Amino acid sequence: MNKSKVLVAMSGGVDSSVAAALIQKQGFTPIGVTFGTQLNDKPHCYCYSEFDAKKICNQIGIEHYFVDYSEYFKKEIIDYFVDEYLQGRTPNPCTKCNPLIKFGKLLELANSLDAYWIATGHYVNSRFDKQLNRHLISRSYNKRKDQSYVLWGLKEEQIARAMFPISNLTKDDTRQIAKEFKFEIHNKMESQDVCFIPANDYKDFILEEKNEFLSTIPEGYIIFNGKIVGKHKGYPFYTIGQRHGLGVSNPEPLYVKKIIPETNTIEVGLRTDINSKGLVANSVNLIKYDTLSKKQQFFVKIRYNDKGKDAVCFINNSGKLVVEFLEPTDSVAPGQSVVLYEDEDLVGGGIIESAIN
Repeated sequence: MNKSKVLVAMSGGVDSSVAAALIQKQGFTPIGVTFGTQLNDKPHCYCYSEFDAKKICNQIGIEHYFVDYSEYFKKEIIDYFVDEYLQGRTPNPCTKCNPLIKFGKLLELANSLDAYWIATGHYVNSRFDKQLNRHLISRSYNKRKDQSYVLWGLKEEQIARAMFPISNLTKDDTRQIAKEFKFEIHNKMESQDVCFIPANDYKDFILEEKNEFLSTIPEGYIIFNGKIVGKHKGYPFYTIGQRHGLGVSNPEPLYVKKIIPETNTIEVGLRTDINSKGLVANSVNLIKYDTLSKKQQFFVKIRYNDKGKDAVCFINNSGKLVVEFLEPTDSVAPGQSVVLYEDEDLVGGGIIESAIN
C-alpha cells in the first residue's frame, strides 16, 4: 500500500481543509473525501459541505471523492442516538461515529484507493510507543481544543494509520494558516456539537424522528423525596444533572437525579443527591493496555467538557469497567462516555451503564 498517499476526511470546514493543505506541504499526496449522510432529501449532517470541501481540493490541486453513507449513518448513528434517549440515557454519537465511519468506513475506502494513511482535523496527538509496542493517542497541547475524548473507541490498526496534522495548533493558528493558503472558509463558523442536529436542538430532532411513539406516552411525574412535585414534558427530554427547565419550585435548586422510562418518571434531588462514588461502564475499549485486571489510578473524564478527576479503575470479571472516584462526582449520566488518561495518554474508555452511589 502506498505510504505517500493520505485519505483526508474533509467536512468543508477550516480544520480539515488546513489538515489537507499541511499534508500536501509535507510532501504527501492527499486525497479529499466527504461522506454524505442524507436520507429522503433530509440532511442528517449540517456541518458537512461537499461544495466547500471540493472547492478547497480544487484550489490546492488534489482529488476529491464524495461517498454516500446515509443508510449506514442512519442505522448506526441516528437510530442509536434517538433510541438511547428513549431509554433514558444520554448518548455521545461522536464516540460511535469515529471508529465506525471516520476511521472505519473511510479506512476501507483508503484501502481501495491504495492510500495507507487516513487524516482528520482532530486536535489530538498520536505516537508509537516502543516499550508497549503499540500506537497511542495522547491529548493535544492545546487543552481547550483537545478532542481525544471522542476517540476512545479507536482500535490499534486504526490509530496506526492515522494522521492528525493540526494536533497541537490553536483555532486561531488554524484560521491563520487557512488565510495564508487563501481559503475563503478561513472565518467559517465552527461545527456544532452534534453534526446532524440543527442548532443543537436535540429535543425537536427526537420529536421529529419519534413523534408517533412519543405521542403515545402520557404525562409523567417529577418526584422529589418520594413525593410528586410536578409533571415533566417527556422523559427523553431530560438529562442527569439538569437544573433548568424542570418547572419545579423549591427553596434550593433541584437537579435531575434519575430517569425511569419504565414508570415514566423523573426523580430530582439537591446538588448533594446527584453525587456518585463511582460508575460501571460497558462496551469497553482499551488502547494503552490489554487489560486492567488490577486496580490502577487514572485521570478520568465523564463528559467532553468535564475538567476530570482522579479515580481508581479496573475491569471486573464481567468485562465491565469499574471506576471509583477519589472524590464524589456529580451528574454521572448513563449513555455518556467515561474516558481514562494516564499522564497525557488516552488509556481507553467505555459507555457509562450506571452510577455507584
